Amino acid sequence: MHLPIWLFYAVIALVFWGITGVTQKLSTNAISTQLSFLWFVYSMIAIALVILVTVPIQWHMTARVFWLAVVGGALNGLGALTSFAAFEKGGKASIVVPLCYLFPVVTVVLAMTFLHESLTRTQAIGIALALLAAILLSQEAPPESQPPA
Repeated sequence: MHLPIWLFYAVIALVFWGITGVTQKLSTNAISTQLSFLWFVYSMIAIALVILVTVPIQWHMTARVFWLAVVGGALNGLGALTSFAAFEKGGKASIVVPLCYLFPVVTVVLAMTFLHESLTRTQAIGIALALLAAILLSQEAPPESQPPA
């Protein structure tokens, strides 16, 4: 069986983003949300520069496509910034990351609304289970009380 190339890239993204959750939590344990985010941006700029000099790019696009790309990038950046804030304010990586990475549920709802895509029963059950998982993951045990010394 031959796997599609998109699946290969999706698995690589999964691994990169899985590691990212830990590195972002570790960085926000030591530096502020803002500084962590700035280093995130600097790394994106470095990657963009490598792409710019190594990949031929077709720059012709409509204004609509340009602005969709700009808004998408801005929303991605704001999502990263707020996830750093969640880490810095005490969120555990094991809870913050799975909760933040439920963003596909929002994408599915928007795709159904604006792109007129539909879900199968199996996909709907998967979304319901993902939401249930988020609820269960966000439940933290109360801190154990320490006996007086």
